[in-house]
Formats: sequence, structure tokens, C-alpha cells
Amino acid sequence: MGFLSTIIFNFCVALGMVLGGSMVGALGAMLTHHPPMATMFKLADQLKIWALVAAIGGSVDALKIIGDSMWDFKFDSVAKQFAYLVSAFLGCQVGYYLVKWITAGRGI
Repeated sequence: MGFLSTIIFNFCVALGMVLGGSMVGALGAMLTHHPPMATMFKLADQLKIWALVAAIGGSVDALKIIGDSMWDFKFDSVAKQFAYLVSAFLGCQVGYYLVKWITAGRGI
């Protein structure tokens, strides 16, 4: 997979995990007679970190690549891993703000 396609892939995986997890969680909340909108908003916030880790394929590999590349002065690998992390982070944030918009911030 190329650099740009990996960035897009990480963004979409993180976005999908936040959106999908919060929507399915809201369905579960509705089935168990809990407020679905508040649950959806709360889950979107809680799922951000897990979506970030899942999108980059486990943070240990990314951290190992960054660490090894820093000692070898291969800053292109560090920049690539940082770009992958940023794209996954942006996917998480976009998913969170979409859920916040859908629920009109009814989580608190």
C-alpha cells in the first residue's frame, strides 16, 4: 500500500470505528431502555483512543519504527509514521464531531 493510500485508509478506519461503534452502541442503549443519544455521544468520546490505536495497526509497531528510525537518523520514516498517526487522529476527531453534530451535544 502506498503512502497516500495508507493515510486515507487510516483516516477512514478511525472514522468508521467511532461512527459505527457509537451508532451500534446507541442501538444497544435503545434496546436496553437507556438514552440512545447520550450513550452515542459518550461512546464517541470513549472510542476515539481505541479507534486511533486500531487504525495504525497497534501503536507498538509505530513506536518501534519511530524509535529505530530516530537512532539511525532516518527521518523520512519518522515523518511517515507521524503522518499516519495524524491522519488516524483526524479520522477520530471527524467521527467524534459528526456524532456530536448528530446528537446536538446531548451527552452531558
